[in-house]
Amino acid sequence: MWKSHPKALPYLFLSEMWERFGYYLMIGIFTLYLKDVESGFALTEKEASDLYGTFIALVFLTPFIGGLVADRYWGYKKSIIIGGLMMGIGYLLMGIHNITMLYVAMTLVIIGNGFFKPNISTLLGNFYSEEQYKDKKDEGYNIFYMGINVGAFICNFFGAALQILLGWQYAFMAAGVGMFIGVIVFLLGTKHYGNKTDKKGTQEGDMPFYKIVLFILLPSAVFGIIGWLLKGVASDTNLNSSVFGSDSTDAFIFACIPVIFFYGSLYFKAKAEDKRPIGALLTIFSVVILFWAVFKLNGSALTTWADRYTDREISGTTKSVFNNLKLAKEIDYKKDSTELYDAAFRIQKENGVVQKTVDYPIYFRNVAQEKLPKEEAKVSIWATNLSQSINPGWVIILTPLVVALFTFLRGRKKEPSTPTKIAFGLLISALSVLVMIAAVNMGANGTEKVSVWWLVANYGIITIGELFLSPMGLSVVSKLSPTNITSLMMGGWFLSTSIGNKLSGVLASLWDTYDNKQDFFWINFGLLMFATLLMFVLLKQLNGVMKEKGIN
Repeated sequence: MWKSHPKALPYLFLSEMWERFGYYLMIGIFTLYLKDVESGFALTEKEASDLYGTFIALVFLTPFIGGLVADRYWGYKKSIIIGGLMMGIGYLLMGIHNITMLYVAMTLVIIGNGFFKPNISTLLGNFYSEEQYKDKKDEGYNIFYMGINVGAFICNFFGAALQILLGWQYAFMAAGVGMFIGVIVFLLGTKHYGNKTDKKGTQEGDMPFYKIVLFILLPSAVFGIIGWLLKGVASDTNLNSSVFGSDSTDAFIFACIPVIFFYGSLYFKAKAEDKRPIGALLTIFSVVILFWAVFKLNGSALTTWADRYTDREISGTTKSVFNNLKLAKEIDYKKDSTELYDAAFRIQKENGVVQKTVDYPIYFRNVAQEKLPKEEAKVSIWATNLSQSINPGWVIILTPLVVALFTFLRGRKKEPSTPTKIAFGLLISALSVLVMIAAVNMGANGTEKVSVWWLVANYGIITIGELFLSPMGLSVVSKLSPTNITSLMMGGWFLSTSIGNKLSGVLASLWDTYDNKQDFFWINFGLLMFATLLMFVLLKQLNGVMKEKGIN
């Protein structure tokens, strides 16, 4: 697999694998930790989803500035190393149970990812600019993407075992160690990087950095503050009278306005030969926002589905293996019927003061009567965050098949263009949501738990869509971007991911407002179908731009 690719690929593959090990371990337990009544911060579903959405949105917003700094000043190697170290320290600090320290840790991860994520992806693309590797670029990004998911797959087993055995702190520590290993692996590959890590410097026509600070970053901060302070109309579901559901959502949306304006200006100020490629990229960025909004529900609404509505009881050999590996916890049925398991909250107003009261739903509250265990029976249930490994597991299985499919089609000169792959990725992703609609129906709208195979099927289908879309997005950015702003445009791809991530948090925060969970998933299906139709409408124009550039 490696022989026909640049020698740097294995090092970038392994570095990204370990970085994603740390990131997805942290993400897999993040909302569960926030909602934990005994050892976490006892947040409500809405509060946890809102913080989760804001966090992952900002994680993918900072690549805008990280890519720019790498392009002009630091180069890729320095940016990747500094970013990786910041993220590793951030994960370690998350293990300290203090709300202030949590925000400090989140800030380090947000900034660190901004320097790491776009630049390692851009660095990979630099190696495929050589003539001998040009036709292997999509395949290279698919292999690289599999590295991401190997890390994402194995991390949740470590996270589950460490959390059950030792507590949240040690799970977060494992995430930090994984990130540091990723930095070490990256350094080991230095001899293969050559001049591909060098900065490009400021090019003629580039906006000076001080102008970026004055006209983008500063206005973004001011707009964010305005969004935070701006108030809308109060209602039963909008107690703090925010404009878009929460103060953090308001701040994020307003802060994005100057950044979006900046990317629009790149098109209007571009050279004539760069206008259509930049316009094509901005179009793709806009459309895939809705994909990320639904896809990133895996860390919020779908984790809630795994936790509350999925039958996680295990027995026989599986029970023995999972218990020995500390991937499951044992519950005494009688004891569990009276003790805390999960936390749900309701808001009440008493004497004009908003108070938070707590109910404690139990695992067996929606198990069919005939399936309930005997009194005082001990039951083992697998750790909720293990459901986060289903998607990357599918990626590992399906990536070689997808790569083989496109290689087969390429050999017969029938390989779809990159925009066409993205369009079909959106369509396939929309079909995955129909699985969850069927799962809700099978479980009588949550009154009975359903098999984990519904989640497996949902993730399996959306993973095919993901493989058609996500690595192709990275590839098309490196193909169409003007050379002097490649990392900046890669930051634009992550900006679209960021906005989609925030929208995902907004969607997840509405989970408890839907009495019929099918309605929640129908909205997700509608969003993806809208994006699909829009992409197919634009496909002819986008493919035309690709042909003009002499690429597929």
